[in-house]
Amino acid sequence: MIQDETTPWSPQDALIAMMVAISVSDQNIKTLELLSIERTVNHLPIFAHYDLDNLKIVSNTVFDLLSEEEGLDALFGLVTAALPERLYETAYALCCDLAATDGRLREEELRFLQETRYVLNISRLNTAAIERGARARHMVL
Repeated sequence: MIQDETTPWSPQDALIAMMVAISVSDQNIKTLELLSIERTVNHLPIFAHYDLDNLKIVSNTVFDLLSEEEGLDALFGLVTAALPERLYETAYALCCDLAATDGRLREEELRFLQETRYVLNISRLNTAAIERGARARHMVL
């Protein structure tokens, strides 16, 4: 997809930004989460033609934004400008998968997911289904 001056990120950049943001929402990005992002980018069809050099740029932008007072609002502005509405649930699903990676949801991650549901206007029924799918995929014995 071609980017313009009003949308500095591609839809793939926006999806990656959301994964990075949920990972750092608790102020501590874990190796397991980084590996999960890498695995996701390497395997999902939506990232098939993604330039991996952008991953570090997008990640650093997210880190910079989230260190600012109104950074979360700015992040959501960039994401909603770059993502077509049909990919909002994809963004939420990727966030849920990242949050479930370590088997525990922390308060900060729950707040981030709540804000994401609100900003992306995803219905309660759809969020419940997405969340249940993430739980099912990340179950351990």
